[in-house]
Amino acid sequence: MPAKRRGTDTVREDEGLRLPRPPGVFRRFWARHPVLADVLLTLLCIVLTITPAARLDDADRGPVGLVLAALLPLCVVAASATLLWRRRKPWLPAIAAILLEVFLLFTALPGSSPLLLFAGYSLAVYRSTRAAWTAFGIGVAASASGAGLLLWAGVFTLQEAVNALLGTVVLGLIGTLIGANVGNRKRYLDAVIDRSRQLLVERDQQAQLAAAAERARIAREMHDIVSHSLTVVVALSEGAAATPDREQARAAATSAADTARSALTQMRAMLGVLRDDDAPLLLAPVSPASPQETVAAAQRTGYPVTLATTGQADVSSDVAHALGRIVQEGVTNAMRHAPTATAAAVRLEYAPATVVVEIVNDGVAGSPGEGGFGLRGLQERAAHVHGTLESRPDGAGRWILRAVLPTEGKT
Repeated sequence: MPAKRRGTDTVREDEGLRLPRPPGVFRRFWARHPVLADVLLTLLCIVLTITPAARLDDADRGPVGLVLAALLPLCVVAASATLLWRRRKPWLPAIAAILLEVFLLFTALPGSSPLLLFAGYSLAVYRSTRAAWTAFGIGVAASASGAGLLLWAGVFTLQEAVNALLGTVVLGLIGTLIGANVGNRKRYLDAVIDRSRQLLVERDQQAQLAAAAERARIAREMHDIVSHSLTVVVALSEGAAATPDREQARAAATSAADTARSALTQMRAMLGVLRDDDAPLLLAPVSPASPQETVAAAQRTGYPVTLATTGQADVSSDVAHALGRIVQEGVTNAMRHAPTATAAAVRLEYAPATVVVEIVNDGVAGSPGEGGFGLRGLQERAAHVHGTLESRPDGAGRWILRAVLPTEGKT
Protein backbone atom coordinates (compact mmCIF):
# COMPACT_ATOMS: atom_id res chain seq x y z
CA MET A 1 0.00 0.00 0.00
CA PRO A 2 1.42 3.45 -0.83
CA ALA A 3 2.79 5.61 1.91
CA LYS A 4 0.24 8.38 1.20
CA ARG A 5 -2.61 6.06 2.12
CA ARG A 6 -0.96 4.66 5.19
CA GLY A 7 0.00 8.00 6.64
CA THR A 8 1.10 7.85 10.25
CA ASP A 9 0.98 4.04 10.36
CA THR A 10 3.71 3.81 7.70
CA VAL A 11 5.93 6.21 9.62
CA ARG A 12 5.43 4.19 12.78
CA GLU A 13 6.19 0.91 10.99
CA ASP A 14 9.31 2.35 9.33
CA GLU A 15 10.51 3.57 12.71
CA GLY A 16 9.95 0.08 14.06
CA LEU A 17 11.94 -1.38 11.16
CA ARG A 18 14.80 1.11 11.77
CA LEU A 19 15.71 1.26 8.09
CA PRO A 20 19.15 2.72 7.27
CA ARG A 21 19.44 5.92 5.27
CA PRO A 22 19.73 5.41 1.50
CA PRO A 23 23.36 5.80 0.35
CA GLY A 24 24.48 8.84 -1.63
CA VAL A 25 23.74 12.51 -1.07
CA PHE A 26 22.58 13.14 -4.65
CA ARG A 27 20.43 10.02 -4.68
CA ARG A 28 18.64 11.10 -1.51
CA PHE A 29 18.19 14.60 -2.95
CA TRP A 30 16.57 13.34 -6.16
CA ALA A 31 14.44 10.90 -4.19
CA ARG A 32 13.08 13.78 -2.10
CA HIS A 33 12.46 15.98 -5.18
CA PRO A 34 11.02 13.73 -7.91
CA VAL A 35 9.21 16.55 -9.73
CA LEU A 36 12.42 18.58 -10.06
CA ALA A 37 14.25 15.52 -11.38
CA ASP A 38 11.58 14.91 -14.03
CA VAL A 39 11.57 18.56 -15.12
CA LEU A 40 15.35 18.59 -15.50
CA LEU A 41 15.23 15.34 -17.51
CA THR A 42 12.59 16.84 -19.77
CA LEU A 43 14.66 19.98 -20.42
CA LEU A 44 17.80 17.92 -21.02
CA CYS A 45 15.99 15.72 -23.49
CA ILE A 46 14.66 18.74 -25.39
CA VAL A 47 18.09 20.37 -25.61
CA LEU A 48 19.92 17.20 -26.67
CA THR A 49 17.33 16.48 -29.36
CA ILE A 50 16.88 19.94 -30.89
CA THR A 51 20.55 21.06 -30.77
CA PRO A 52 21.74 18.67 -33.54
CA ALA A 53 18.90 19.88 -35.76
CA ALA A 54 20.16 23.46 -35.54
CA ARG A 55 23.51 22.41 -37.04
CA LEU A 56 21.91 20.67 -40.03
CA ASP A 57 21.89 22.66 -43.29
CA ASP A 58 18.50 23.05 -44.95
CA ALA A 59 20.13 21.97 -48.21
CA ASP A 60 20.59 18.52 -46.69
CA ARG A 61 16.87 18.16 -46.19
CA GLY A 62 14.35 17.19 -48.80
CA PRO A 63 11.13 19.13 -49.30
CA VAL A 64 9.31 16.81 -46.95
CA GLY A 65 12.17 17.11 -44.46
CA LEU A 66 11.87 20.90 -44.45
CA VAL A 67 8.19 20.71 -43.59
CA LEU A 68 8.84 18.18 -40.85
CA ALA A 69 11.77 20.22 -39.55
CA ALA A 70 9.43 23.14 -38.99
CA LEU A 71 7.31 20.91 -36.76
CA LEU A 72 10.37 19.45 -35.02
CA PRO A 73 10.51 21.77 -31.95
CA LEU A 74 6.83 21.30 -31.20
CA CYS A 75 7.04 17.51 -31.56
CA VAL A 76 10.20 17.26 -29.46
CA VAL A 77 8.73 19.38 -26.67
CA ALA A 78 5.47 17.41 -26.68
CA ALA A 79 7.24 14.05 -26.68
CA SER A 80 9.77 15.05 -24.03
CA ALA A 81 7.03 16.45 -21.79
CA THR A 82 5.70 12.93 -21.34
CA LEU A 83 8.68 12.32 -19.03
CA LEU A 84 6.74 14.27 -16.40
CA TRP A 85 4.42 11.23 -16.16
CA ARG A 86 7.15 8.57 -16.39
CA ARG A 87 6.66 7.38 -12.78
CA ARG A 88 2.87 7.02 -12.90
CA LYS A 89 2.39 6.14 -16.60
CA PRO A 90 5.74 4.83 -17.89
CA TRP A 91 4.13 3.55 -21.11
CA LEU A 92 3.39 7.13 -22.18
CA PRO A 93 7.02 8.30 -22.69
CA ALA A 94 7.87 4.90 -24.24
CA ILE A 95 5.22 5.34 -26.94
CA ALA A 96 6.23 8.97 -27.43
CA ALA A 97 9.90 7.97 -27.81
CA ILE A 98 9.09 5.39 -30.51
CA LEU A 99 6.97 7.88 -32.46
CA LEU A 100 9.67 10.54 -32.10
CA GLU A 101 12.33 8.16 -33.44
CA VAL A 102 10.28 7.53 -36.58
CA PHE A 103 9.59 11.24 -36.92
CA LEU A 104 13.31 12.08 -36.67
CA LEU A 105 14.09 9.63 -39.47
CA PHE A 106 11.88 11.55 -41.89
CA THR A 107 13.43 14.88 -40.90
CA ALA A 108 16.87 13.51 -41.90
CA LEU A 109 18.14 14.34 -38.41
CA PRO A 110 21.24 12.31 -37.63
CA GLY A 111 21.26 10.24 -34.46
CA SER A 112 18.44 9.43 -32.06
CA SER A 113 16.71 11.26 -29.22
CA PRO A 114 17.79 10.51 -25.61
CA LEU A 115 14.07 10.25 -24.88
CA LEU A 116 14.37 6.61 -25.94
CA LEU A 117 17.01 6.02 -23.24
CA PHE A 118 15.00 7.73 -20.49
CA ALA A 119 11.76 6.04 -21.53
CA GLY A 120 13.33 2.55 -21.53
CA TYR A 121 14.84 3.16 -18.12
CA SER A 122 11.55 4.45 -16.66
CA LEU A 123 9.52 1.59 -18.09
CA ALA A 124 11.90 -1.02 -16.60
CA VAL A 125 11.99 0.68 -13.18
CA TYR A 126 8.36 1.70 -12.72
CA ARG A 127 6.54 -1.05 -14.62
CA SER A 128 8.50 -4.25 -15.33
CA THR A 129 11.53 -5.62 -17.17
CA ARG A 130 9.29 -7.48 -19.61
CA ALA A 131 7.47 -4.27 -20.52
CA ALA A 132 10.80 -2.50 -21.12
CA TRP A 133 12.08 -5.25 -23.44
CA THR A 134 8.76 -5.28 -25.27
CA ALA A 135 8.96 -1.53 -25.85
CA PHE A 136 12.59 -1.90 -26.95
CA GLY A 137 11.63 -4.52 -29.53
CA ILE A 138 8.78 -2.38 -30.85
CA GLY A 139 11.06 0.65 -31.10
CA VAL A 140 13.77 -1.26 -32.99
CA ALA A 141 11.16 -2.73 -35.34
CA ALA A 142 9.62 0.69 -35.98
CA SER A 143 13.03 2.30 -36.66
CA ALA A 144 14.09 -0.55 -38.92
CA SER A 145 10.87 -0.26 -40.89
CA GLY A 146 11.25 3.51 -41.26
CA ALA A 147 14.92 3.28 -42.23
CA GLY A 148 14.17 0.50 -44.71
CA LEU A 149 11.39 2.56 -46.29
CA LEU A 150 13.66 5.60 -46.67
CA LEU A 151 16.42 3.37 -48.07
CA TRP A 152 13.99 1.92 -50.62
CA ALA A 153 12.85 5.45 -51.55
CA GLY A 154 16.46 6.56 -52.08
CA VAL A 155 16.39 9.12 -49.29
CA PHE A 156 18.91 7.20 -47.17
CA THR A 157 22.02 5.41 -48.18
CA LEU A 158 22.71 2.02 -46.66
CA GLN A 159 25.21 3.55 -44.23
CA GLU A 160 22.72 6.20 -43.09
CA ALA A 161 20.01 3.59 -42.56
CA VAL A 162 22.37 1.42 -40.55
CA ASN A 163 23.53 4.40 -38.46
CA ALA A 164 19.94 5.42 -37.73
CA LEU A 165 19.05 1.90 -36.66
CA LEU A 166 22.21 1.55 -34.53
CA GLY A 167 21.37 4.81 -32.74
CA THR A 168 17.96 3.44 -31.77
CA VAL A 169 19.40 0.08 -30.70
CA VAL A 170 22.24 1.55 -28.62
CA LEU A 171 20.16 4.14 -26.74
CA GLY A 172 17.26 1.77 -26.19
CA LEU A 173 19.56 -1.06 -25.07
CA ILE A 174 21.46 1.12 -22.59
CA GLY A 175 18.27 2.50 -21.04
CA THR A 176 16.62 -0.91 -20.83
CA LEU A 177 19.65 -2.68 -19.32
CA ILE A 178 20.26 -0.01 -16.68
CA GLY A 179 16.55 0.24 -15.92
CA ALA A 180 16.20 -3.54 -15.60
CA ASN A 181 19.08 -3.65 -13.13
CA VAL A 182 17.78 -0.73 -11.05
CA GLY A 183 14.16 -1.84 -11.30
CA ASN A 184 14.83 -5.41 -10.19
CA ARG A 185 16.87 -4.17 -7.26
CA LYS A 186 14.14 -1.67 -6.34
CA ARG A 187 11.40 -4.30 -6.50
CA TYR A 188 13.49 -6.71 -4.44
CA LEU A 189 14.10 -4.10 -1.73
CA ASP A 190 10.42 -3.12 -1.73
CA ALA A 191 9.46 -6.77 -1.30
CA VAL A 192 11.94 -7.17 1.58
CA ILE A 193 10.68 -4.02 3.29
CA ASP A 194 7.02 -5.00 2.81
CA ARG A 195 7.75 -8.43 4.27
CA SER A 196 9.53 -6.81 7.20
CA ARG A 197 6.51 -4.59 7.79
CA GLN A 198 4.25 -7.64 7.72
CA LEU A 199 6.48 -9.39 10.24
CA LEU A 200 6.41 -6.29 12.45
CA VAL A 201 2.61 -6.19 12.33
CA GLU A 202 2.40 -9.92 12.98
CA ARG A 203 4.76 -9.54 15.94
CA ASP A 204 2.53 -6.84 17.44
CA GLN A 205 -0.55 -8.97 16.82
CA GLN A 206 1.06 -12.00 18.44
CA ALA A 207 2.02 -9.88 21.44
CA GLN A 208 -1.56 -8.62 21.73
CA LEU A 209 -2.96 -12.14 21.43
CA ALA A 210 -0.51 -13.41 24.04
CA ALA A 211 -1.43 -10.57 26.40
CA ALA A 212 -5.16 -11.23 25.89
CA ALA A 213 -4.67 -14.96 26.51
CA GLU A 214 -2.67 -14.23 29.66
CA ARG A 215 -5.33 -11.82 30.94
CA ALA A 216 -7.98 -14.50 30.38
CA ARG A 217 -5.84 -17.09 32.18
CA ILE A 218 -5.22 -14.79 35.14
CA ALA A 219 -8.95 -14.01 35.28
CA ARG A 220 -9.70 -17.74 35.43
CA GLU A 221 -7.15 -18.28 38.20
CA MET A 222 -8.45 -15.32 40.22
CA HIS A 223 -12.05 -16.44 39.81
CA ASP A 224 -11.30 -20.00 40.88
CA ILE A 225 -9.31 -18.92 43.93
CA VAL A 226 -11.79 -16.30 45.14
CA SER A 227 -14.98 -18.16 44.24
CA HIS A 228 -14.07 -21.48 45.84
CA SER A 229 -12.44 -20.02 48.93
CA LEU A 230 -15.26 -17.58 49.65
CA THR A 231 -17.89 -20.28 49.14
CA VAL A 232 -16.14 -22.53 51.65
CA VAL A 233 -15.62 -19.64 54.08
CA VAL A 234 -19.31 -18.64 53.85
CA ALA A 235 -20.45 -22.21 54.42
CA LEU A 236 -18.12 -22.65 57.40
CA SER A 237 -19.15 -19.30 58.88
CA GLU A 238 -22.86 -20.10 58.55
CA GLY A 239 -22.25 -23.48 60.15
CA ALA A 240 -20.32 -21.91 63.03
CA ALA A 241 -23.11 -19.39 63.58
CA ALA A 242 -25.83 -22.04 63.47
CA THR A 243 -24.33 -24.63 65.82
CA PRO A 244 -24.78 -24.30 69.61
CA ASP A 245 -21.67 -26.43 70.18
CA ARG A 246 -18.75 -24.13 70.94
CA GLU A 247 -16.17 -26.73 69.92
CA GLN A 248 -17.78 -27.27 66.53
CA ALA A 249 -18.12 -23.52 66.05
CA ARG A 250 -14.45 -23.04 66.95
CA ALA A 251 -13.42 -25.80 64.50
CA ALA A 252 -15.54 -24.27 61.74
CA ALA A 253 -14.09 -20.83 62.38
CA THR A 254 -10.58 -22.26 62.35
CA SER A 255 -11.27 -24.02 59.06
CA ALA A 256 -12.69 -20.81 57.61
CA ALA A 257 -9.58 -18.92 58.69
CA ASP A 258 -7.30 -21.58 57.19
CA THR A 259 -9.22 -21.47 53.90
CA ALA A 260 -9.07 -17.69 53.76
CA ARG A 261 -5.38 -17.73 54.65
CA SER A 262 -4.66 -20.23 51.88
CA ALA A 263 -6.55 -18.08 49.40
CA LEU A 264 -4.58 -15.00 50.47
CA THR A 265 -1.33 -16.90 50.01
CA GLN A 266 -2.27 -17.85 46.46
CA MET A 267 -3.42 -14.31 45.71
CA ARG A 268 -0.15 -12.84 47.02
CA ALA A 269 1.85 -15.29 44.93
CA MET A 270 0.00 -14.33 41.76
CA LEU A 271 0.01 -10.57 42.40
CA GLY A 272 3.66 -10.72 43.41
CA VAL A 273 4.63 -12.20 40.08
CA LEU A 274 2.49 -9.65 38.26
CA ARG A 275 4.32 -6.81 39.98
CA ASP A 276 7.76 -8.32 39.37
CA ASP A 277 9.41 -6.53 36.44
CA ASP A 278 11.84 -9.40 35.90
CA ALA A 279 9.08 -12.02 35.67
CA PRO A 280 8.36 -13.63 32.29
CA LEU A 281 5.35 -12.54 30.30
CA LEU A 282 3.51 -15.82 30.75
CA LEU A 283 3.01 -16.61 34.42
CA ALA A 284 3.26 -20.09 35.79
CA PRO A 285 -0.21 -21.26 36.79
CA VAL A 286 -1.01 -21.34 40.47
CA SER A 287 -1.31 -24.98 41.51
CA PRO A 288 -4.92 -25.70 42.46
CA ALA A 289 -5.97 -27.89 45.32
CA SER A 290 -6.09 -31.58 44.50
CA PRO A 291 -9.55 -33.17 44.10
CA GLN A 292 -9.08 -34.89 47.47
CA GLU A 293 -8.37 -31.57 49.23
CA THR A 294 -11.31 -29.87 47.52
CA VAL A 295 -13.73 -32.61 48.58
CA ALA A 296 -12.28 -32.65 52.10
CA ALA A 297 -12.73 -28.88 52.43
CA ALA A 298 -16.36 -29.17 51.31
CA GLN A 299 -16.97 -32.04 53.73
CA ARG A 300 -15.66 -29.92 56.61
CA THR A 301 -18.46 -27.47 55.91
CA GLY A 302 -20.98 -30.31 56.25
CA TYR A 303 -21.72 -30.55 52.53
CA PRO A 304 -22.65 -34.15 51.58
CA VAL A 305 -20.05 -34.71 48.86
CA THR A 306 -18.11 -37.91 48.20
CA LEU A 307 -15.16 -38.80 45.99
CA ALA A 308 -14.63 -42.02 44.01
CA THR A 309 -11.45 -42.66 42.02
CA THR A 310 -10.72 -45.54 39.65
CA GLY A 311 -7.58 -46.23 37.64
CA GLN A 312 -4.02 -44.96 37.89
CA ALA A 313 -3.65 -41.18 38.25
CA ASP A 314 -0.92 -40.72 35.62
CA VAL A 315 -1.55 -37.51 33.69
CA SER A 316 0.49 -34.54 32.47
CA SER A 317 0.86 -31.40 34.58
CA ASP A 318 -1.49 -29.41 32.30
CA VAL A 319 -4.22 -32.02 32.62
CA ALA A 320 -3.68 -32.30 36.39
CA HIS A 321 -4.08 -28.53 36.69
CA ALA A 322 -7.26 -28.51 34.58
CA LEU A 323 -8.59 -31.50 36.51
CA GLY A 324 -8.07 -29.82 39.87
CA ARG A 325 -9.79 -26.64 38.73
CA ILE A 326 -12.75 -28.52 37.24
CA VAL A 327 -13.35 -30.41 40.47
CA GLN A 328 -12.88 -27.23 42.49
CA GLU A 329 -15.30 -25.20 40.39
CA GLY A 330 -17.82 -28.04 40.13
CA VAL A 331 -17.97 -28.58 43.90
CA THR A 332 -18.11 -24.80 44.46
CA ASN A 333 -21.05 -24.44 42.08
CA ALA A 334 -22.85 -27.33 43.76
CA MET A 335 -22.39 -25.72 47.20
CA ARG A 336 -23.55 -22.34 45.90
CA HIS A 337 -26.51 -23.36 43.75
CA ALA A 338 -27.64 -26.49 45.61
CA PRO A 339 -27.06 -25.75 49.33
CA THR A 340 -29.86 -28.17 50.30
CA ALA A 341 -28.43 -31.08 48.34
CA THR A 342 -28.66 -34.47 50.00
CA ALA A 343 -25.98 -36.06 47.86
CA ALA A 344 -23.12 -34.88 45.67
CA ALA A 345 -20.71 -37.28 44.05
CA VAL A 346 -17.32 -36.63 42.41
CA ARG A 347 -16.07 -39.45 40.22
CA LEU A 348 -12.63 -39.66 38.63
CA GLU A 349 -12.00 -42.39 36.10
CA TYR A 350 -8.44 -42.71 34.81
CA ALA A 351 -7.82 -44.66 31.58
CA PRO A 352 -4.64 -45.02 29.49
CA ALA A 353 -5.70 -42.35 26.99
CA THR A 354 -8.31 -40.25 28.82
CA VAL A 355 -9.46 -39.19 32.24
CA VAL A 356 -13.13 -38.59 32.95
CA VAL A 357 -14.31 -36.33 35.76
CA GLU A 358 -17.99 -36.29 36.66
CA ILE A 359 -19.71 -34.25 39.36
CA VAL A 360 -23.37 -35.00 40.06
CA ASN A 361 -25.52 -33.36 42.73
CA ASP A 362 -29.19 -33.00 43.57
CA GLY A 363 -31.00 -30.17 45.32
CA VAL A 364 -31.13 -27.86 42.31
CA ALA A 365 -34.19 -25.64 42.54
CA GLY A 366 -35.66 -23.54 39.76
CA SER A 367 -34.67 -23.32 36.13
CA PRO A 368 -30.95 -23.27 35.40
CA GLY A 369 -29.50 -19.91 34.46
CA GLU A 370 -26.88 -19.12 31.86
CA GLY A 371 -23.32 -20.19 32.58
CA GLY A 372 -21.19 -17.57 34.32
CA PHE A 373 -17.50 -16.84 34.27
CA GLY A 374 -16.67 -20.04 36.14
CA LEU A 375 -18.28 -22.37 33.62
CA ARG A 376 -16.80 -20.45 30.70
CA GLY A 377 -13.40 -20.68 32.35
CA LEU A 378 -13.80 -24.45 32.75
CA GLN A 379 -14.68 -24.80 29.07
CA GLU A 380 -11.55 -22.81 28.19
CA ARG A 381 -9.45 -25.03 30.46
CA ALA A 382 -10.82 -28.19 28.86
CA ALA A 383 -10.27 -26.82 25.35
CA HIS A 384 -6.73 -25.78 26.32
CA VAL A 385 -5.76 -29.43 26.86
CA HIS A 386 -7.86 -30.61 23.88
CA GLY A 387 -10.65 -31.97 26.06
CA THR A 388 -14.40 -31.52 26.20
CA LEU A 389 -16.75 -30.36 28.96
CA GLU A 390 -20.52 -30.31 29.37
CA SER A 391 -22.76 -28.98 32.12
CA ARG A 392 -26.48 -29.81 32.03
CA PRO A 393 -29.48 -30.87 34.14
CA ASP A 394 -29.82 -34.62 34.70
CA GLY A 395 -33.35 -35.37 35.81
CA ALA A 396 -35.48 -33.63 38.40
CA GLY A 397 -33.34 -31.49 40.68
CA ARG A 398 -30.09 -33.10 39.52
CA TRP A 399 -27.17 -31.47 37.78
CA ILE A 400 -24.17 -33.07 36.08
CA LEU A 401 -20.81 -31.61 35.17
CA ARG A 402 -18.76 -33.97 33.00
CA ALA A 403 -15.37 -33.48 31.36
CA VAL A 404 -13.26 -35.81 29.24
CA LEU A 405 -9.58 -34.90 29.07
CA PRO A 406 -6.66 -36.59 27.30
CA THR A 407 -3.98 -37.83 29.71
CA GLU A 408 -1.20 -36.16 27.68
CA GLY A 409 -2.92 -32.80 27.34
CA LYS A 410 -1.84 -30.30 24.67
CA THR A 411 0.99 -31.10 22.29
